[in-house]
Amino acid sequence: MPPHIALLVNPRSGRRRAAVTAVRLKEALRDAGARVHVYSGESAADSRRMARLAAADGPDALVAVGGDGLVHQALQGVVGTGVPLAVVPTGTGNDIARAFGRYRGSARDLAAAVLRGRTRSVDCVRVELADGTRRHYLSVLACGFDARVNERVNGFRFKVGRAGYLVGLLAELRAFRPVQYEIDVDGRRVEGPGMLVAIGNTTSYGGGMKVCAAAEPDDGLIDVVFLKEAPVGRFLRLFPLVFTGGHLDLPEVLVERGRTVTVRAESVPVYVDGERLGEPPLVCEVVPKSVEMLELTS
Repeated sequence: MPPHIALLVNPRSGRRRAAVTAVRLKEALRDAGARVHVYSGESAADSRRMARLAAADGPDALVAVGGDGLVHQALQGVVGTGVPLAVVPTGTGNDIARAFGRYRGSARDLAAAVLRGRTRSVDCVRVELADGTRRHYLSVLACGFDARVNERVNGFRFKVGRAGYLVGLLAELRAFRPVQYEIDVDGRRVEGPGMLVAIGNTTSYGGGMKVCAAAEPDDGLIDVVFLKEAPVGRFLRLFPLVFTGGHLDLPEVLVERGRTVTVRAESVPVYVDGERLGEPPLVCEVVPKSVEMLELTS
């Protein structure tokens, strides 16, 4: 039988660049002899439903064409199924693609890489909130100042990538007050006022900010980065270090690593893979080798 490829598309991603990319990839896959089914959701919840339908059909791969938000929805369909997940990034941040490899080449070459079917087993993280909301994620959970910046950026009329995140950061600094956190990492307790907590399976969010710079997606552990309370002036001076991971060596930053993480805090949003999830308290647990990532290398 010819290979069966499912394409999950957010046609509005990247100023509709995803729609163009998906059409070209679909044609290239069919020219190469594959059966291709295209799924396009009208909302995040609809994309999540489509991803589950696509995975239930047992394709040789589910290819997400869009940004990190769409990949997050695709993950909910494939986790634990053995269906390989491929990422073709057309969004703003594209941090998941950055972690697992961004293909640079023609649609024909990309189709050939999809059909080669080289996979890598990686971890994901299962997060559950007190209201029963449960989701899996691949990159970083943001809970604090960073999540509030994300809210601001999502409210911007125009999306301008990393520059938009920096504008949101400066705007949020005027209103932000440190949050009182209680953090438990495999039974080790950390508490006190802080700026943010990031729980990472991979290294970056916000378009390449390496907040969890030491995280590895296949080590069976999740990295917890706690930025303690800091004066605004020092925070601004230190912030550029997040682009290199140099912040992890600062005295204001505490780094832990474990399998299960509990966070309690008030009046702060929670974002995973750039998508708003709710508010703490929350529990994160690593799910080792639960996702087959399709390697798209040039």
